[in-house]
Amino acid sequence: MNDENKQPFLSHLEELRSRLIKSIIAIVIVAAGAYYFAEHIFNFLTSPLLAALSEDERMIFTSPFEMIFTYIKIALVTGLLISSPYVFLQFWKFIAPGLYQNEKKYVIPFVVTSSLLFVGGMVFGYLLVLPLGFKVLLGLAPENVDAAIKVNEYFSNATKMLIGIGLGFEMPIVIFFLTKMGVVSTAFLRKNRKYAILLTFIAAAIFTPPDPVTQCIMAGPLIILFELGLFVARFAEKKKKEKTD
Repeated sequence: MNDENKQPFLSHLEELRSRLIKSIIAIVIVAAGAYYFAEHIFNFLTSPLLAALSEDERMIFTSPFEMIFTYIKIALVTGLLISSPYVFLQFWKFIAPGLYQNEKKYVIPFVVTSSLLFVGGMVFGYLLVLPLGFKVLLGLAPENVDAAIKVNEYFSNATKMLIGIGLGFEMPIVIFFLTKMGVVSTAFLRKNRKYAILLTFIAAAIFTPPDPVTQCIMAGPLIILFELGLFVARFAEKKKKEKTD
């Protein structure tokens, strides 16, 4: 790599580093405030699991530090959720220099839509995927075996699922902007639809418990969102073609 190419590359890395640092600072600041409400958020987030447990079953912790680390994790996830508009704004500012002037006007729709999809995905996961997933998994246990769920393990799995579903719900907006930038086309996406569906199920298997019911509950909406992304991409291509004619 010569000096002329090296300089812009290092400049992009520095810009990315700056945006990441700003995003992390925002998440940490919000998380610091959210820690005060960590116990209330804990009670809220455990509702899907507690509803699937019997009266004799409960959650446990096996280390004196486990609850503290769990509260910290809760605060950080809450910080990510609340500060997501700012994080998406930083992402937009990072990619904006590579866009045309008329494309930069989409900053507000991008930030708003991305934030709503991310939060909507996490809400969907909390209201549907978590309750059904835990109901199915706990239902596999024999009658003479009682559940004693570790707090740390529950939140590690639950947060992974919720964040994964939230990111999966970003699919339409990602497809839209990839189409606007000419990275992909609707013809390419339609041709490779079967691979997209396969990747959707692979992602569902990674972010959900190892049971087909929960995986299908997550993969189904993602496939619908992919088709929605195709529809939006066709609209973007049509507008782009009208401007060039």
